[in-house]
Amino acid sequence: MPSSYNLVFPVTGKQQPAEHALNVGEILFVLGANGTGKSSLLTKLYAPHAHSAKRIAAHRQTWFTSNVLNMTPHSRVSMEAEIRSQDSRIQSRHVQQYAEERTSVAIFDLIDAENVLARRISDLVRAGDVEGAKNAAEDPAPLARINKIMRAANLPIELALEDQQKVVARKNGGDSYSVAELSDGERNAFLIAADVLTAKSDTLIFIDEPERHLHRSIISPLLTLLFQARLDCAFVVSTHELMLPIDNPSANTLLVRSCHFQGSQPISWDADFLPAKAPVDEALKLDILGGREQIIFVEGTTQSLDAPLYSLLFPQISIIPKANCREVEYAVRGLRGAEGLHWVMAYGIVDNDQRDPGQIEKLRAAGIFALSHYSVEALYYHPTILKMVCDRIGKATGRDAATMYERAVIDAVPEANRQKEHFVSAAVERQARRRILSSLPSRKSIKENPHISIQVDVSELWDAEVRLFDDLVKNGDLEGLLTRYPLRESGALGAIAAAVGLVDRNTYEDTVRTMVQTEPKALAFLRGLFRGLANELGVAEAAKPGDALDAETETAK
Repeated sequence: MPSSYNLVFPVTGKQQPAEHALNVGEILFVLGANGTGKSSLLTKLYAPHAHSAKRIAAHRQTWFTSNVLNMTPHSRVSMEAEIRSQDSRIQSRHVQQYAEERTSVAIFDLIDAENVLARRISDLVRAGDVEGAKNAAEDPAPLARINKIMRAANLPIELALEDQQKVVARKNGGDSYSVAELSDGERNAFLIAADVLTAKSDTLIFIDEPERHLHRSIISPLLTLLFQARLDCAFVVSTHELMLPIDNPSANTLLVRSCHFQGSQPISWDADFLPAKAPVDEALKLDILGGREQIIFVEGTTQSLDAPLYSLLFPQISIIPKANCREVEYAVRGLRGAEGLHWVMAYGIVDNDQRDPGQIEKLRAAGIFALSHYSVEALYYHPTILKMVCDRIGKATGRDAATMYERAVIDAVPEANRQKEHFVSAAVERQARRRILSSLPSRKSIKENPHISIQVDVSELWDAEVRLFDDLVKNGDLEGLLTRYPLRESGALGAIAAAVGLVDRNTYEDTVRTMVQTEPKALAFLRGLFRGLANELGVAEAAKPGDALDAETETAK
């Protein structure tokens, strides 16, 4: 058998080879969602190598009627040829013949491997080579290896071979019972392990969706241990379990997006190739594998205000939340620093947090866009959006929209003013920190002047911030307050929701998201606040009515 297999990929994509040499000891994951054509692609890759390959399909029968050897060596060889032929046909992606015979082959190979080892040891003893027999006995038989792997994969069962060539199982030292009585997951794990461990050296092993009957806590360690046990084989694994490639960082990954058919025959696949040696850490690799060709990293979690709104504004882009602005910056810079090794273009959105223009421009040059206002809440409660909400509610209830808007501002500004000291002190603290950090000496200046002092006139900063805050309050400048301060830390946003007749902030924010989906002018306005991000993404800032209609599923990200 060959020590390297040439896999020809009938795929298109921005980052993919036309073919890939898969060496013995290497792993290729074919990753994609249900319906993207992974099984069909596996069949396409398997067919040219059927004579030296083995295919293990998750949709196969996972039960069997007997745990005894009910197949002769001759019938075993004939059946293997039939199975290889059937697995080379495109229909094998959804129809599997010889279901019961496949499990019989697995049992035959397992028992045969045990018998071969026993005969080898017996022959050495008869020949007087006691030392050789001892050495041979130290080489674990497949059942012993399966037991070790199953225990490590969180399946505490022990398999053994009893009289009359029966394979039995035990739990916690209890009585033995037939392996036919194992649970679905235990049987599937047993059959996968048996097929892999009894394969001949240099076999190209295809495993199709191994997670189908197994929990992630089982299948991940199970596969990893099997890979380690069979470094003399090559593996191609089809899966939609994102963590399997992450748990095996030395593996290459082919990300399959869709399949193209000519009649009923699949002819090509949209896919991208992510090499194992790409200098991208595990967390970012997960983002790539789970993302589309464009990703926007945002602050917060899937439950915060950021991701649901941004998913509606950019429905064709993957929105991936990160804990904070530092994590967003790290993710974007990490992916952009390795652009030649993956297909993803990464962007970031972070809160303004009173950044100065220089900081904002520096971030933008790195693909990270700071909001025009203090934080994401400002997008929901921006005066323009607030007016649109008032118009929407006014049409539904007959209330005067202008009066609602005026009441909302009148009620919100005093609530913000109640937190004046908190907002001012936080703003002054940021400015003082920024001035101190910008004044830190360089190595050269330290050598030239060993006595360096840094002074910040906090009272001057305080007085200036108080004047600014008072002017915004005096003028009823809701937008100015949203731009400068985190009004979520006051009662201002709740006051706005109450003024327009909504139960609470959550109801108001749900109304805004609904409006973004149904009113193109709201979508266009909010996209326009992102300082050119929409243009870089190739998304029109002037929205079309259908842009947001397919966005509902994105809000779950």
